[in-house]
Amino acid sequence: MFELDVRSRKAIYEQLVDKIKEMIVYGVLQPDEQLPSVRTLSGQLTVNPNTIQKAYRELEREGYIYSLQGKGSFVSSSVEHPNAAMRDEIRAALVKLIAEASYSGLSKADMKLLFEEAMARIEKGEPHD
Repeated sequence: MFELDVRSRKAIYEQLVDKIKEMIVYGVLQPDEQLPSVRTLSGQLTVNPNTIQKAYRELEREGYIYSLQGKGSFVSSSVEHPNAAMRDEIRAALVKLIAEASYSGLSKADMKLLFEEAMARIEKGEPHD
């Protein structure tokens, strides 16, 4: 269900958060669908249960999932498109990345080309990392 890159510089829990968000946004995980339990997913991925729990807490904080005591975690039915707060976070992160790219020597044309490549991949439904 999930593939994680243990050699990535990105933390395991962040990779898991991103993968679950992607699956929700693309409709792979449906509203009110139950996610695997922390113990089950930990065993499948051979990852510490605390890492899975941290990812689930982050997803719940962002409104992608909700938890029911004793029943597990479920995909939130209110997540169809990122909410305004999330858009603001994304906008701020993009501004920071664009500034860093500019300082590192990427031209406006280079960044425009990267943007167009990313949009083309999204439109084809290709995974992104």
